[in-house]
Amino acid sequence: MEKSEYFKEAIDPELSISYQTGRRKASLARMPDQIRRIVLFCCVCVLGFLTYVAKPSIWSIDGKSATPVLQDPSGSECPQASPISSSLHADLLKLLEKEFASEEYKAKAYETLGGAVRIPTVVLAFGIDEERGGISGATAIRDHLLTTYGEDAFSILVDEGGFQELREDVLIAYPAVAEKGSFNLRIEVSTPGGHSSVPPAHTGIGILAALVTELEEHPHPIQLYRNATFYESLQCQAAHDPKLPPHLKNLIKGSLNSDKALLELETELLETNPQFKAIAGTTQAVDIIGGGVKVNALPESTFAIVNHRIAGHSSVGALKAHITTVLGPVAERFNLSFDAFGGGAGHAANGLVTLSDAFDTGLEPAPITSTSGSGPYELLSGTIINTIESSPRKAYSGKKAVVAPSISLGNTDTKHYWNLTKHIFRYGHKGGFDAYNGAHTVNEAIRAEGFLEMIRFFSQLILNSDQTDLLE
Repeated sequence: MEKSEYFKEAIDPELSISYQTGRRKASLARMPDQIRRIVLFCCVCVLGFLTYVAKPSIWSIDGKSATPVLQDPSGSECPQASPISSSLHADLLKLLEKEFASEEYKAKAYETLGGAVRIPTVVLAFGIDEERGGISGATAIRDHLLTTYGEDAFSILVDEGGFQELREDVLIAYPAVAEKGSFNLRIEVSTPGGHSSVPPAHTGIGILAALVTELEEHPHPIQLYRNATFYESLQCQAAHDPKLPPHLKNLIKGSLNSDKALLELETELLETNPQFKAIAGTTQAVDIIGGGVKVNALPESTFAIVNHRIAGHSSVGALKAHITTVLGPVAERFNLSFDAFGGGAGHAANGLVTLSDAFDTGLEPAPITSTSGSGPYELLSGTIINTIESSPRKAYSGKKAVVAPSISLGNTDTKHYWNLTKHIFRYGHKGGFDAYNGAHTVNEAIRAEGFLEMIRFFSQLILNSDQTDLLE
């Protein structure tokens, strides 16, 4: 298929996004202009840190349901949802131009569907400062939504994140259902000043170097837990990834019931998977260091900032305890007072080591969104599968789509939305193979075909949320 033909087909609603219910067929092309603008506006702005949430309000008229029930046919340890395609009545679409809650609309909708009617509230929330934690934009959005709708008022929230991976003839999509915590440690060393011609055995910079070295020589333990999101993802890989080595596949499957196999799997991943440490454990990276003012003056104040990403099984408190245990003896060795996170400092002659939260932004690991028996997860995964398998894109032709949960190693601004819903997904339907030149850099780009696939996904997700019984 020529590129021009793909673009025409991908954006032509009659060709690429069609919805079938019974003997009637409708398409996005028949949607009222107002609704179409909302859908496309949402999708085009997805790269601008869009957050999508939907809350259905159900009028139960005669107890019947006008929506299909999703079935899980796989029965494996990695359940796969059936593809979900949108199913909309043309007559109902025409009525959307009128007042949703009018008596005329209710009566006509009942006549059209002969059953229950579901009208979702769709909120498009556009953040402005996600890169600095959403401290202005996301907090304002949160406060408005909590005031307007209340806590746990939303059925599903979809934010940026996740990824896709092509494994031979299988395309695996990884929506993030968990997110690591974060903590920026500031280590500050205060020592007496003086002329560099009469130096002590160790200057403040030398002592700071010893503290950093000790911290890096005591990394946080890595352990694979069966209840971890990454372990669930491994089970999906074992069930569906054709490129997974057979011995690793056997270890993953055997680890379900064998502690010995679980330990062997952990060891194997440590040796063969460079990302395993970052995924399964708390990481630390010394990113900023400073101290000293001139070449002939002893430094009186030196500091380093160490970024930590906290594993889902740990916490900010556990991290602080580990750091205190590791660095306390170093301060004692240099006869320095030691103040760990405001715990007070003893008296020592040679100076002071202070540990603190560098920016007062310590963040606990995010609550994990359930995937087992979860209607919102089934809606999301079913929409992902249908979007991929119904795509006119040549690269997707003949590919089987699989969905596996993942954990976000970086942080988004969804931390401000935890009280809005228990079903937060970080997924933008963008494949890594569609990205050019990395992220946060010069000439960052995305393939046009990949961008159109993102539009198709969000279009279907919004429409599916209108038609499903999977949202509460």
